[in-house]
Amino acid sequence: VQLVESGGGLVRAGDSLRISCIVSGLTDSRYSVGWFRQAPGKERTFLGGITRRSGISYVADFVKGRFTISRDNTENTIYLQMNSLSPEDTAVYYCAAASTSAPTMGRNLRADYWGQGTQVTVSS
Repeated sequence: VQLVESGGGLVRAGDSLRISCIVSGLTDSRYSVGWFRQAPGKERTFLGGITRRSGISYVADFVKGRFTISRDNTENTIYLQMNSLSPEDTAVYYCAAASTSAPTMGRNLRADYWGQGTQVTVSS
């Protein structure tokens, strides 16, 4: 199983950014694919994900309204659309897969597979 993130970079406060995660080798429909982020000196935080079996996306309350998660028709690419970015959103963003629902992935803060991460930096 491989998860490869892309699309990170440097943006300004108020900008939008969409990052992608290409998933390969994951055929089990029980798996969910989600997004985490980790800022320097802070713990890893769950942002949301998609439960593959249902196709339902879940977004954590603290980013709801600004972040959305979607996937393409092949279900192999998962997107994290981020709007109204602020410097507090600066972090490394990770894609991950777990054999649970997306909400459960968020509660457990665990995943079976991880991408390498992509840096998102928001300047003020």
